[in-house]
Amino acid sequence: MIEKIVQWAGGLLALTVLGIILFGVWRGTRHQAGREVGLGASWLRSRQFYLVTSLMFIGIAHLGWTPLPWNISLAGRRWMLAIGSLLYFPGMLILLWGRLTLGRNYFVSTGFGAQLFKDHQLITSGPYAIVRHPMYAGLILAALGGLLIYATWTTVYFACFAPFMLVRARREEQVLVKEFGEQWVEYSQRVPAFIPRVRKERHD
Repeated sequence: MIEKIVQWAGGLLALTVLGIILFGVWRGTRHQAGREVGLGASWLRSRQFYLVTSLMFIGIAHLGWTPLPWNISLAGRRWMLAIGSLLYFPGMLILLWGRLTLGRNYFVSTGFGAQLFKDHQLITSGPYAIVRHPMYAGLILAALGGLLIYATWTTVYFACFAPFMLVRARREEQVLVKEFGEQWVEYSQRVPAFIPRVRKERHD
């Protein structure tokens, strides 16, 4: 019973976050394009690109939504559910926090290209004061947690795909340093990419 509640809650949260992200993508296609890097940056404003990627996403999710052939004890399954929840739900909330903090500056990117807006702003508040890529950090946590909660071939795929967010982050940083120059350099030196720094308190 608890497992079903966790799975339903996780699914509802995922759909909510996905809806907010898709709204941001739709709104971003209506903004005037600014600086870009990569060969595929122009795809980001193509309806065909989103149609193809959406169909691929839905197809993979549907075809792979079968349980993994794991033979796990009841106690083991409870541990998986607990650890998965501690990864998945905070990860999704971090992802949502990052998306909402970006506001009108949010737009999608790929490992091939990234594009800013004409009036793009560098956001360094909220989760971006802790790490430079909170959305990707949250997504990686959520993907690993989702694998433990749902244990399907689909979640295996998403967990394996999550590290490729590092490639997307690198592509985004290329365009950000071109756009913001020293402001970005100072920010990147002060704030880590994915893992927050543990700062020791100084005692005088």
